[in-house]
Amino acid sequence: MRPMKNIRNFCVIAHIDHGKSTLSDRLLEFTKTIAERDMKAQHLDNMDLERERGITIKSHAIQLIYKHLDNEIYTFNLIDTPGHVDFSYEVSRSIAACEGALLLVDATQGIQAQTISNLYLAIEHDLEIIPILNKVDMETAMIEEVADQVIDLIGCKRGDIVLASGKTGIGIQDIMTAIVDRIPAPKGDVSAPLQALIFDSMFNSFRGVIAYFRILNGTIAKGDKVKFVNTGKEYEAEEIGILQMSQVPKPELSAGNVGYIITGIKESKEIKVGDTITLSKNPCPEGIHGFEDVKPMVFAGIYPVENEHFEDLRDSLEKLQLNDASLVFEPETSIALGFGFRCGFLGMLHLEIIQERLSREFNQEVITTVPNVSYFATTHREGKVKINTPNELPDPTLLIKVEEPYIRSQVITKPEYIGAIMTLCMDKRGVLTKQSYLTTERVELTFELPLAEIVFDFYDRLKSITRGYASFDYAPLDYRESDLVKLDIRLNGEPVDALSSLVHRTKAESLGRKICVKLKELLPKQQFVIAIQASVGAKIIARETISALRKDVTAKCYGGDISRKRKLLEKQKEGKKKMRQIGNVEVPQKTFLQVLKLD
Repeated sequence: MRPMKNIRNFCVIAHIDHGKSTLSDRLLEFTKTIAERDMKAQHLDNMDLERERGITIKSHAIQLIYKHLDNEIYTFNLIDTPGHVDFSYEVSRSIAACEGALLLVDATQGIQAQTISNLYLAIEHDLEIIPILNKVDMETAMIEEVADQVIDLIGCKRGDIVLASGKTGIGIQDIMTAIVDRIPAPKGDVSAPLQALIFDSMFNSFRGVIAYFRILNGTIAKGDKVKFVNTGKEYEAEEIGILQMSQVPKPELSAGNVGYIITGIKESKEIKVGDTITLSKNPCPEGIHGFEDVKPMVFAGIYPVENEHFEDLRDSLEKLQLNDASLVFEPETSIALGFGFRCGFLGMLHLEIIQERLSREFNQEVITTVPNVSYFATTHREGKVKINTPNELPDPTLLIKVEEPYIRSQVITKPEYIGAIMTLCMDKRGVLTKQSYLTTERVELTFELPLAEIVFDFYDRLKSITRGYASFDYAPLDYRESDLVKLDIRLNGEPVDALSSLVHRTKAESLGRKICVKLKELLPKQQFVIAIQASVGAKIIARETISALRKDVTAKCYGGDISRKRKLLEKQKEGKKKMRQIGNVEVPQKTFLQVLKLD
């Protein structure tokens, strides 16, 4: 065990695509934590999904052993964090376990919105910030301009900024020296009662739940009886250790260290991320107040394709929740889809990722309903009630008002795209509250927008109208009164509750028409006519018709009297009429997903 003065705990914060994972690869190589033959790009991104999309979804902790220029040996605990706005909760957990942060800014792109919001999180926790300009070897790098932006943002000196390149390895030694010299060693009392913060956990089918922790005070040894403060449960520490490329068991760990604990817990509900571990015989007086509670922004129903897989889906969601504490869910039922779960997500990318992970890691094929947000309705009878699904909206005759959540969003972009962004935000019922130039080439726009409007395709459209030169970040603001109506989609007169949505009255007609047209393209033809209608209350506002599949019943008539053919056609007509009365329209699973991707 190294003395506490030789330990450094730090995380990497940056916007998506600024080169965090590549820089982490170089740090692993430089400290020889990983053999060259085992090295692969984005080494810490161990999910196939992360490699395919080139993004970090989970924060990853790893311990590096570094021999400094003065021959002192240091232990670095590095936590690589995601950069996408949907995973800011992961970042807040990592920040709570560190004393310092590497602020990584792409020298070819400059400061982006997510960099700023994660930086503020780090400053709130009093972390020591080391600014690094990455990708300085590229021809398009604007080193001086971006350095000025960083100085304006955090008030550091020009000499504090480290120039580096994750690809070629420039500046890695300077980063190592800066970590040793600038990031403070952890503070903590080794002899005090044990106090350790759980910042992540995962499920292993052989060992049960494995929790990752950071020890603030005290010491933990293998075989100790430990207690989880929030749940009050007690267990034995079967194995403790540190996180290198694999888990390395240790007999004991003391204050300042980051490690893992295996207690043989099989129930995923019994470990909560953010909980405090202490010893049963000498408990700490109070739990640690770490990171903020997660606030789900987008809600959607997730249903198994076959109803008998309901319990398997529950198990899979519980295991996913261990690894991703920002996922929240509760059971619900739907007339069209049977039993399923109402899930809360941080955003649309988070929803997509969870769906992909259910499919890949747990072989769960699921149907997802139209994503929506939570509203508050005030009624004559019950007063103020929370509405999570469109079907919970009270009868219009009982309604006094409906309030929807608003967000404050920051968009950082180049001046030539201001017009296009304003048009997009006004179209989404947004209000521009502030416009400021960070430099002559970068402008920050602040909008107040209804959250429901950015749920679907806002991020993708923003990226396409600005050719990728806009970055976006948002924070919840408050609830405001809006003129909202429930839009129902009916197939042959029957409402499909999975496609219902709450929309602003001015947009109901155009959205209803779009969904009807899309469904007409997507639904397979049946032996009978299908009427697709969009309605608000009893009023039909759009309609499309899918004509029946026609079997050629007269094919077997060669010549002969016309009355024979007419008789067969009349018989077919009667059959079609009957089918239409009792015909049931099945909606394929893929259709639900494709309807959401409206232009």
